[in-house]
Amino acid sequence: MNIIIKTKNIELTNSLETAINKKIGSLKKFLAEKAAELFVEIERETHHHRKGDVFSCEAIIDLPNKKLTAKFHGDDLMVAIAQVKKQMELELKKYKSKRVEVPRRQAKKSSKENRS
Repeated sequence: MNIIIKTKNIELTNSLETAINKKIGSLKKFLAEKAAELFVEIERETHHHRKGDVFSCEAIIDLPNKKLTAKFHGDDLMVAIAQVKKQMELELKKYKSKRVEVPRRQAKKSSKENRS
């Protein structure tokens, strides 16, 4: 899995890049597609605000026939990254279960029809 990081109003330091790769990189165990690309965009909404939800993180994975996204706004960048990871993990689990369950249901339905 290839992780592409884009920043807006934030400088991408080595420690920040390492933290993102460590957190978001753990999602690769949920992907069967090894060539999948994960786009991560982190941004600081404004420079003049000091409090509130000033940090935003968004992750997008393009999969066959589906585009999965996760977004979070918060007052701490690392918390936002962790929340996006949780949301994306849930999205990937739903995608994976649908991908397995739908063909099973169709096969089960067709086998019942063939018996009749």
